[in-house]
Amino acid sequence: MPEKRWLRIIPVAFIMYTIAFVDRTNISLALQPMILDLHMSPTQAGDAAGVFFWGYLLLQVPGVYLAHRWSAKRFVSVLLVMWGACSAATGLVTTWREFWMMRLRLGVAEGGVWPATLVLLSNWFPRAERARANAYWMLCLPASVIFSSPLSGWILGHWNWRVLLISEGALPFLWLVVWWYFISDHPHQARWISAEERDYLETTLRRESSELQPATPELYLRALLPYLRALPHVVLMVGIYFLVTSGNYGYLFWLPSALQRAKTMSNVRVGFLFAVPYVMTAIGMVLISRHSDRSCERRKHVALALAWGGVLLLSGVLASNRTPALSFVVIALVGAGTYGMLGPFWAIPTETLPRSVAGSAMGLINALGNLGGRYGPLLVGYLNQRTGDFLLAFGVLSASFLGASVLSLLPASSPHQNTQPRRL
Repeated sequence: MPEKRWLRIIPVAFIMYTIAFVDRTNISLALQPMILDLHMSPTQAGDAAGVFFWGYLLLQVPGVYLAHRWSAKRFVSVLLVMWGACSAATGLVTTWREFWMMRLRLGVAEGGVWPATLVLLSNWFPRAERARANAYWMLCLPASVIFSSPLSGWILGHWNWRVLLISEGALPFLWLVVWWYFISDHPHQARWISAEERDYLETTLRRESSELQPATPELYLRALLPYLRALPHVVLMVGIYFLVTSGNYGYLFWLPSALQRAKTMSNVRVGFLFAVPYVMTAIGMVLISRHSDRSCERRKHVALALAWGGVLLLSGVLASNRTPALSFVVIALVGAGTYGMLGPFWAIPTETLPRSVAGSAMGLINALGNLGGRYGPLLVGYLNQRTGDFLLAFGVLSASFLGASVLSLLPASSPHQNTQPRRL
């Protein structure tokens, strides 16, 4: 059977969110010159970098609703325009307060993209393919750093941080045309798909949806029961994701500054070194998601991947004073686990909760969990300002990964806890 959806949906969504992640994180390389030009303290810089996630909270659950009831394609198209304008405008700020406000607005503009894309993928990929589909799309997270860091470093070396933010803020407007032409919300709307592939998808997705939905309509109060039963399951996933995003974004936003602090380097060299850990991250995401689909297991894959990341980050911190080169090599392997867990992690809600609950649950998990991205960079900035180095700060980040690993192994009740991905 042809499987054109892998070549049509995943690459377009991949590049779309790569651009989103570049526009969200390009300040990591620009942070040091911005601190000087905008007269910020490290704590203020961490605060402005992380306030993005308060704005990011706003459209998470509404984004799921609009993607389900209206159109993921149209909703993301609107957001492409909004976040491109906000990202480019960040390059025009002149004070710390303006920087803080633009980061907040950028968070609002990007907030609905992640849950809307998860809904889109769930419309195109059955349960047995979902961890791989999620992971292949989420490769955009390390890929954005791998490809943009050397380029961003080159722009900083030849111009300045304003040119960097404005030029990369223009990318969403260019990709909007491609997104609109290639993406369809459902298989039956796509002209390019074969009849065989369309029939397979519609039949399989309809059967999987019926397995998680009640066979007959229920009274309103009875229909609320799946939400109440899912609450412990969702709360646990929020806690795990909060710790993971605290660690990942604290690591992401401050690693270039730590590299520059350890040894004076050019912006281009820092950009290349910053990309190395994310090459390892991409490899880890593919391997972990493939093994998770093959073994039809999610929770242990999440826990072991996070334990890997936590232990290696702690080891890298402890080795940093005596053997900086070894420390960098060890830290470069952290993301293979802490990002590698994302494929199986985001497959869990769609495989354990009814469709009526899963979308809202994913929005809530992503919304509250991503607040960790607010506090991770802020905590690193604060500890760096208090101690004068990054040892304690990165040690705290490693503890957050290890804590998330432990939580991943805790039993949690859910309406369909025994549901497993099926082999095809």
